[in-house]
Amino acid sequence: MFVESSDDEQIIERVAALDIGKAEIVCCVRIPAADGERRVQEVSTHSTMVGSLCELANRLVGLGIERVVMEATSDYWRPPFYLFEAHGLEPWLVNAKDVKHLPGRPKTDRLDAVWLCKVAERQMLRPSFVPPGDIRRLRDLTRYRIDLVGVRTAEKNRVDKLLEDACLKLSVVASDIFGVSGRAMLAALIAGERDPKVLANLARTRMRLKIPLLEEAFAGLRLGTFDDHHRFLLTRMLGRIDAVNADITAVDTQIGQHLTPFADAAGRLDEIPGIGPTAAAIFIAEIGLDMTRFPTPAHLASWAKFAPGINSSAGKTKGNGSTGHGNRYLARILGEAVVGAGRTDTFLGARYRRLVRRRGKKKAIVAVGRSILVIIWHLLADPNIRFHDLGADHYDRHVNTHAKRRNHIRQLEALGYRVTLEPAA
Repeated sequence: MFVESSDDEQIIERVAALDIGKAEIVCCVRIPAADGERRVQEVSTHSTMVGSLCELANRLVGLGIERVVMEATSDYWRPPFYLFEAHGLEPWLVNAKDVKHLPGRPKTDRLDAVWLCKVAERQMLRPSFVPPGDIRRLRDLTRYRIDLVGVRTAEKNRVDKLLEDACLKLSVVASDIFGVSGRAMLAALIAGERDPKVLANLARTRMRLKIPLLEEAFAGLRLGTFDDHHRFLLTRMLGRIDAVNADITAVDTQIGQHLTPFADAAGRLDEIPGIGPTAAAIFIAEIGLDMTRFPTPAHLASWAKFAPGINSSAGKTKGNGSTGHGNRYLARILGEAVVGAGRTDTFLGARYRRLVRRRGKKKAIVAVGRSILVIIWHLLADPNIRFHDLGADHYDRHVNTHAKRRNHIRQLEALGYRVTLEPAA
């Protein structure tokens, strides 16, 4: 029995493909011949300098090219993509793994460009998500902020290791050695203070309850374990941490300015448990505001790799159902949002804790992360929608009482009890 297929097999008449390198690109153009029955192609090599790319863009515009396809090669795709976009062309960025190198086919830059062009003209490729310019600028800032936070964390870890090397156990007593009390003690160490009692008395507020423990943590100073070598390194490390903090503050200011046109969307995302202003900015930067690119919430979850992959053969499902590797910046902020929501008395918090008990933390993070993506999709797809929490007691209010009663009876009978139920008065 034959069924109608929805696949569009129409060949794109005028298409170009680029094999991109750092210094040069190879361009293959395929267009209809003059007789209209055959197709002709032209392969040319061009420099990646702006002038050469503009000349190539003008030539493609003159040929009436409908689509320009290029592989996502490092960051080298950005100049041709942006310049071709500015010239009114339709550039497509495609994943290199979608254009597989077939065994037995010679591999050169020219042949790769021809192969990519032939695959593209038959519409066998899907474009990657490249956000518009304003979202790209916001993404640059949010990603740089994430990288700066990573640099600061690495430097803080070095400080902790340095204190351990000097036999100072401050991190055992203080949960955050970079708080007000911790920084005061570290500054005193750099200034030359070596009396454990004096250092311990720099503790403030609730930390003062741990003064005896702090004196023990600094006991190594009496043995001279913290010398000028440690003092020099600690000074440099704290200076780097302060410099990175200043950079993060400056980047936050820029993010706030670039987020102004999207303030309404960011405010609605901020209402989701586990998501704050910074996380809302990152979500907008990574997925944009145009949800027409993702027809359904399932498409967004699949693109973010928060949905199990399908790998079946001969009627059997293979693999471990892993989601695969997606946008690492999006995955990171989703994980942080899930953990934050798990501490709240909300539906998402109850769902996370419920799944942790049954399936473990990793699967709970993926499942609740997908739920957050579904919520985000609906909020961005319709500007009039506001977030509404179902409540932490949602599962209790919608539980199947018969199934729950049956399960409890079975558990008690398995323990050797005879169960008799009587209705409450």
